[in-house]
Amino acid sequence: MPAIKLNNISRDYGLGIFGVQDVSLDIEEGEFMVLLGPSGCGKSTTLRMIAGLEETTSGEISIAGRDVTRLAPRARNVAVVFQSYALYPHMSVRENMRFGMKMRKTPRAEQEARIAQAAEVLGLQAYLDRKPSALSGGQRQRVALGRAIVREPDVFLMDEPLSNLDAKLRGEMRQELVKLHRRVGKTTVFVTHDHVEAMTMGDRICIMRNGRIEQVGPPLEVYARPRNTFVAQFLASPAMNLIPAELTASDGGIALGAGPIAGPLPAREAAAYRAGVGRALQFGLRAEDIATEAKPGTLPFEGSVTAVEALGNENLIAVESGGHRIAARVDRHFLPKLGETVTLHADLAHMHLFDAADGEALVREA
Repeated sequence: MPAIKLNNISRDYGLGIFGVQDVSLDIEEGEFMVLLGPSGCGKSTTLRMIAGLEETTSGEISIAGRDVTRLAPRARNVAVVFQSYALYPHMSVRENMRFGMKMRKTPRAEQEARIAQAAEVLGLQAYLDRKPSALSGGQRQRVALGRAIVREPDVFLMDEPLSNLDAKLRGEMRQELVKLHRRVGKTTVFVTHDHVEAMTMGDRICIMRNGRIEQVGPPLEVYARPRNTFVAQFLASPAMNLIPAELTASDGGIALGAGPIAGPLPAREAAAYRAGVGRALQFGLRAEDIATEAKPGTLPFEGSVTAVEALGNENLIAVESGGHRIAARVDRHFLPKLGETVTLHADLAHMHLFDAADGEALVREA
């Protein structure tokens, strides 16, 4: 039985405006599910509907096998961690963690035991008597998590909890949250617009757009097999290169024409995409699948360098070629000058094809 089951839920604001529309999703017991998408896609609304903080105008929500669609938030046994931390500034860390239990009249001895256990898990033992103003951003985030942990909920709901942290601390907290999830083992729904957080933290990711689900699956599976051009471009930085393309039958094989990237497909790709011959297509290739040296299964193309981002461990470059801007992730030692003409090589073993009309991915036949 799923820990959380969303059955065709919608949030209708009237006048044809939907925050969420016909969303169905099963989240398994102990799973770390990430809701991912751009601002306004419905991910936070979905989380707030699970929490009972947003009205569900149609559909059903069940938690631990119990229909909670019309229950008040306090009756759902969920713990929510917000982006703003929402700590009481006049209370110590200990009292912030205690407050919810105190309101629920949890016995004092049990309160102390839960606080001690959460503080140990989160490394907060030395800060229990401090006020939030005397804590760093990462420590405040841990307190917010501790306050959720002591509730011993069925489900943790986290709404972009790392957004207020700097890049270094965000990276550290990502690892801490993954370790915490493994130790506590509770079902967790985590909302973010950051594809790195989604890829590194989620057991599965649910990508949303315009209040609907686009694709659900393990991060690497979704990355390798995006269902459409929206998923393909959103789940990467830089976004997947997309170029209008066509496939033509040629000398017993199949040839690709995608702007400057043109030539015969390798046998495996020709067999996989034979159904695309004669259709209006979009050719997709990620930046890391463009090489600086030729190898079997690649097609060369030339371009003029328009941007260079030297990141230390690697370089991101953009080239203008045949009226198309193409991004490539290359070795740190390959550092061309702006305006220089370079030859790059598209690795067709990792190519994607999408229907030009609706953006849906062509299914590989082999």
